[in-house]
Amino acid sequence: MAAGKGTRLKSKRPKVLHEIGGRSLLLHVIAAAKSLVPADRIYCVIGHEADMVRHAVAHAGVHFVLQAEQRGTGHALQTAKAHFAATGDPLPQNLIVLSGDAPLIRPETLHSLVSFHTEQHAAMTILTAVPPDPTGYGRVIRATPNVPDVTAIVEQKSLSPEQKNAPEINSGIYCFNTAALFSKLDLLSTSNAHGEYYLTDVAALLVADNQRVVAIQADSVDEVLGANTIAEMMHLDAAMRLATASRLMAEGVTIFRPETCVIDAEVQVAPDTIIEPYVQILGATRIGADCRIRSYSVIHSSELGEGVLVRNGCILDGATIGDGAVLGPYANLRPESHIGAAAHVGNFCETKKITLGAGSKANHLTYLGDAVIGTGVNIGAGVITCNYDGVHKHTTIIGDHSFIGSDSTLVAPIIVGEGAYVAAGSCITEEVPNDALAFGRARQVTKSGWAATRRETIRAKQAPES
Repeated sequence: MAAGKGTRLKSKRPKVLHEIGGRSLLLHVIAAAKSLVPADRIYCVIGHEADMVRHAVAHAGVHFVLQAEQRGTGHALQTAKAHFAATGDPLPQNLIVLSGDAPLIRPETLHSLVSFHTEQHAAMTILTAVPPDPTGYGRVIRATPNVPDVTAIVEQKSLSPEQKNAPEINSGIYCFNTAALFSKLDLLSTSNAHGEYYLTDVAALLVADNQRVVAIQADSVDEVLGANTIAEMMHLDAAMRLATASRLMAEGVTIFRPETCVIDAEVQVAPDTIIEPYVQILGATRIGADCRIRSYSVIHSSELGEGVLVRNGCILDGATIGDGAVLGPYANLRPESHIGAAAHVGNFCETKKITLGAGSKANHLTYLGDAVIGTGVNIGAGVITCNYDGVHKHTTIIGDHSFIGSDSTLVAPIIVGEGAYVAAGSCITEEVPNDALAFGRARQVTKSGWAATRRETIRAKQAPES
């Protein structure tokens, strides 16, 4: 269910599109659901800013059901029932209902929910939790303590005095026998404080019909709680990132001061890699074994081979780094930067849409954009590939084992052949053949005594008149 506004967030974005752990709340829930069924058996009920939600998660491959008017959780399921009737999609025997704003739900918990539902031959199974303070949550009322059977779910405002001490809360996550659920949806009423159709009322309707309603408690209250404010969302974000760091460390990754690092949930890191404090590793980044990521680096949706050294303050975005490469400090690798094995991209270098061959080096103050650079190439300090003419981008090609002298500009489209040399300070506008030397700069002119003469002239002009 992903149709709500989330008004308490004070945000223009739909609640389910707010992010923790590097992806939206809804995508976290979809990922958990995919542990049970394929994407084409997952239905997202959307309403508020439906087009925005649809566009943001369409790549997940799920179906969408439009709840044009949001009239409660029961109404959301009524909309889903109407969708099945209209489309003829086959009804599953059991239907799992998840909240799009409960991103910490674990696949293991969902598997336990379904197994328990099946074992108990239940019409409805409720996932519950026992928080330190249940105030504000709907309570699950069991027939007697320590038995699975439930008599009702009672919202906070409707609790009787004796029910207010009930410790067990409703998570909003359920497993239903689909036929049993659909048989009761049309019996729901809006006779409640909010004038909405409550899905929770189905429990009492099923019990009244002598159908079994049971509950199973989650291992952790955190995994079933949503977030109603930005502060609560950041609490979930911190919990998820700590869990990610703990998972990586259990897999053999060393993370110094993990509480200072920002590591997204999708990140994968191989054993024996070391991550220093204040590192951000984001998106779908993959890092191989025996790497070292030094402090203040930010790596987004990039792939690093084995034995890569990322020195302090580097920024990688959509880059691919070969085994044994050395980056930084303070290198900026923009999208489609492909750095070969044992290559070096040094301090204050920027790359974009390039291939830098194995063993090649660009160690200082260089911009390399739209370039294909061979193996064993040396790029001197201050070299620029001039790739943009104001309208179009053009490619620079530099052959294997060539040498580009410091402070040279290569005006694309341009080819520098294999083994060629470009003299320092050159502006190269024509192709350089293999093994040639090219230079394009003004001839040096030296005028002996010029500086002394100039100083005398200046002093003469500044002397006071007698």
